[in-house]
Amino acid sequence: MMPSPTRRIVDLSVTLENNPYTDPPPLLPKIEYTDHQQGWAEMAGMFPGLNKEDLPGDESWAAERMVITPHNGTHMDAPWHYASVTDTALTEGGRPAYGIDELPLDWCLQPGVKLDFRHLPDGYVVTAAEVEAELQRIGHQLQPLDIVLVNTRAGAVYGQPGYLEAGIGMGREATLYLLERGVRVVGTDAWSWDAPFRFTRERFAASGDASLIWEGHKAGRDIGYGQMEKLANLEQLPADGFLVSCFPYKIKGASAGFTRAVAIFAE
Repeated sequence: MMPSPTRRIVDLSVTLENNPYTDPPPLLPKIEYTDHQQGWAEMAGMFPGLNKEDLPGDESWAAERMVITPHNGTHMDAPWHYASVTDTALTEGGRPAYGIDELPLDWCLQPGVKLDFRHLPDGYVVTAAEVEAELQRIGHQLQPLDIVLVNTRAGAVYGQPGYLEAGIGMGREATLYLLERGVRVVGTDAWSWDAPFRFTRERFAASGDASLIWEGHKAGRDIGYGQMEKLANLEQLPADGFLVSCFPYKIKGASAGFTRAVAIFAE
């Protein structure tokens, strides 16, 4: 019997914390921490007659209470986030978009591919031709259900001032290029799969073209897919040769789910 290969895991997820630079102010998470002494009142209410000094170390439990959205921290968007219908390119009239609890699980443990766009300026919108050129550069031919990760400049400044305006966007045609070849899960280390909102606002103000707004996300009306945002450590990954595990938290009918994404290497 052959020995099992050594397995190496790279964490692709950010840490959820009270940091003012991870999300726009109205969407920031709020975490309230209770330590082992502060938790005593709650424990005492659940165990009448208990004395705190009878507990090991004179300690009760620690806990947290949070006010968050499923889009805080590393998460995966579901087709319901993009529109009320999906798969309009695959079925006549499409079908009702589904929440994160209905995302197929077999999409979420598949070979990973990394596209490196760190050299492109903030706000740049990547085209299908540029995706194809990057795949040719790294020598990878897309396979159905490959999980495509996009490395941008934003990953290096997560949690710092300017993060929300850092990184590139994946345009509609770039997104459809991937989806039409069978990709069903993608991810980025930026705050959004699309270009930072500041750049999109400027383009919309100059052109009046509403199709520029959220163009990558809206490709999910055509073909449903899962989209991870706020990934981490993508610079540690090679172009391919690893698995991605990215099962989202199961929230009924939700537009997204928290995701502990990791890359797995057999060495």
